[in-house]
Amino acid sequence: MYSVKEIFPTLQGEGAHTGRAAVFCRFSGCNLWSGREIDRNTSICQFCDTDFVGIDGINGGKFATACELSKFINEIWLSMNKSSGRKFVVFTGGEPILQLDQALIDELHSIGFEVAVETNGTLSLPNNLDWVCVSPKLGSELVVKQADEIKFVVPQIVNESLIEEQLKRFEKMNFKHFFLQAKDDLNQANNLALAISLCKKRPLWRLSIQTHKLLGID
Repeated sequence: MYSVKEIFPTLQGEGAHTGRAAVFCRFSGCNLWSGREIDRNTSICQFCDTDFVGIDGINGGKFATACELSKFINEIWLSMNKSSGRKFVVFTGGEPILQLDQALIDELHSIGFEVAVETNGTLSLPNNLDWVCVSPKLGSELVVKQADEIKFVVPQIVNESLIEEQLKRFEKMNFKHFFLQAKDDLNQANNLALAISLCKKRPLWRLSIQTHKLLGID
């Protein structure tokens, strides 16, 4: 049984696949925050800007089997375009690895989808994912240290020199693409200036912009 907050067709708004047509499937639940505001300040992840609680979002619900969910994702893809190629689904959350399993990945591969995931990297991954984006949260144990993409949100701590120490640690890991993204909060202008400064200092890292928010894309 899969609990899904929402499923929708869109363009990927950030990271290496920015601008690519995709179906987003947001699973309910996370292991670093309950999703309740009352728990935010005592959680490991305190800056999440996403509603992943329940199954009441667009096309949300309970899906009994991997086959049922994969067929529905395909229907959403076909509602966006009729292409049988370049099918792309992004699983996100919350923390999608709490629910994304081998059966669902295999079903989606069987109908031609590339399968991507956006994860906090604290849980071991199932096999045969086509694209993995890890977004580490300080205070949690990073289990996934090899992936296609790392997206680190700044600042998660105030001291810039300590942030650079974290970046140096990540740079020793086996990621193909390194992105810094400004935290989306009331200090966003300062956060963006910090991200730009860090990218200039450490050119392995590239700036990730949440283009979907700038353009008003769901």
